[in-house]
Amino acid sequence: MVMSPELDRTTVLGDEAAARGHLARICFKTGPPTLTGVELEWTVHDAADPTRPVDRERLRRALGRHSPVTIDPTSPAAGLRRGGTVTVEPGGQVEISSAPRPSVAALILATEADLAELRALLDAAGLVLGRTGMDPWRPPRPVVETPRYRAMRRVFDRHGPAGRAMMYSTAGLQVCLDAGEPDRVAERWAAVHAVGPPLLAAFATADRHAGRRTGWASTRMAAWLAIDPARTRPVWSPARAHLDPVAAWTEYALAAPLLCLRGDGPDWTPPPGVTFADWLAGALPQPPSTDDLEYHLSTLFPPVRPRGYLEVRYLDAQPGREWTVPLTVLAALLADPATTRDALTVATPVADRWSAAARRGLTERPLAAAAAALFDLALAALPRLDLPAGIHDETSRAIRRRRAAAERGHR
Repeated sequence: MVMSPELDRTTVLGDEAAARGHLARICFKTGPPTLTGVELEWTVHDAADPTRPVDRERLRRALGRHSPVTIDPTSPAAGLRRGGTVTVEPGGQVEISSAPRPSVAALILATEADLAELRALLDAAGLVLGRTGMDPWRPPRPVVETPRYRAMRRVFDRHGPAGRAMMYSTAGLQVCLDAGEPDRVAERWAAVHAVGPPLLAAFATADRHAGRRTGWASTRMAAWLAIDPARTRPVWSPARAHLDPVAAWTEYALAAPLLCLRGDGPDWTPPPGVTFADWLAGALPQPPSTDDLEYHLSTLFPPVRPRGYLEVRYLDAQPGREWTVPLTVLAALLADPATTRDALTVATPVADRWSAAARRGLTERPLAAAAAALFDLALAALPRLDLPAGIHDETSRAIRRRRAAAERGHR
């Protein structure tokens, strides 16, 4: 892709062609894949009673100067010592977004240091981080209210209760990977989608919610899948593999209904059913700008979202230090073109089984077999990540444990 100068963020978009051009410029930044990032999200619980609600004020006091402005408008929103930023999601979930690093080892070490700092802040306030992708004890409950979150809730409520469960009870692990060289983007884009169902199954941690077993291996992903397919279904699938990634994402983004319509007042709820393409065609009094388009993109939640880099969004939060395992597996599978091609070949037959992965996890035999094969590929490619001996050995042992679990699943 040839990179063009950025448009001003307030440039009015006169038609679909202008919107398509802007999306092509911002969504797939190409070049040698060098950086990796991670975003870690957790539910937060009272250390003595995990069923007790934790309110906004308690979180604000615990986080202090690291509080985001959504819970403290006067906060400096200071970063953590190793560059991570703290955000608080609508249900009171806390998230660390790492600064991207040129090596997986550097990313792990920096994020672990930031995580230790966060845990110390919460521990002093009698709070602990959750260990699963769904709040196992409490029902959905709003903690942070903003115009964006109110609009999201109102729109999601049109589709049922899953939106509130997602907003207030889920916790995910996101891995951020460079899109790659222009001639490699399509294959990397396809691979991170295709491996999604088997890795979702292998790393599912969310089988309980609000004090009961749910019947799903990943209730978190079940909630996402039930919200609104126009903004949560995968952009890539084997049936759509012929589409260029930029074209596929542009089609997806313009066809998605508006989730928020920003304004000066507290109500950002959009008219029902108006898509961004409709807005471009004159459905609303004022035409959209490039800034409006970029904000709209932030309200789309597919399992993989292009943000210049590839944001992998389908993994449940992991207990303790286990977050490093899916991060390393994904990095290894994309470490060289041959491994990426092999991963795509292994995973394509199960690439559409998102619902089966969320419901049955590794008890779904084709998913378990694919996961075991992907772990083999990751182990073979692990040396390419140049991990220090200690991290390499720890990660190798963890992947082998996951492989053994997948092997048991497909027998």
